[in-house]
Amino acid sequence: MTTIKKAPRQPGRRHAQGVALIEALVAMLLFSLGVLALVGLQTSMVKAQTDAKVRADAAYLASEVVGKMWADLSNIGAYNGEACASQVRCKEWQDKVATMLPNGSGTVTVDSGTNDVTVSIGWESPEHGSAHSYVTQTTIVGAGS
Repeated sequence: MTTIKKAPRQPGRRHAQGVALIEALVAMLLFSLGVLALVGLQTSMVKAQTDAKVRADAAYLASEVVGKMWADLSNIGAYNGEACASQVRCKEWQDKVATMLPNGSGTVTVDSGTNDVTVSIGWESPEHGSAHSYVTQTTIVGAGS
């Protein structure tokens, strides 16, 4: 009678099954974490870009009203405080501030003795509702001469 011998077992072969699957799952997990990190980075970059654009717009608007005042030296007092709304150029500027900036408002203060001008522009961030402001000061030489 012939006996059939079984092939000897290879040690550790049974324990090695499924390792490739685990390696693939770990690789997918690491890739997913990388993608999530990139999405978070993109979100923060968009927010920073939006904030920078609004600040640049505020600086532009402040320079614009100062330029209007330089062009209208004889009426520089009309740009001061509450009277600004009655002056056509200043009212147009205030309307532009309200249009360009989220919840934007602009005020101009003129010291009639020194012709020092302070332009204050305020707005609120739409994402988190925090208030921001941009303030610039200049002296308009030759006004009232």
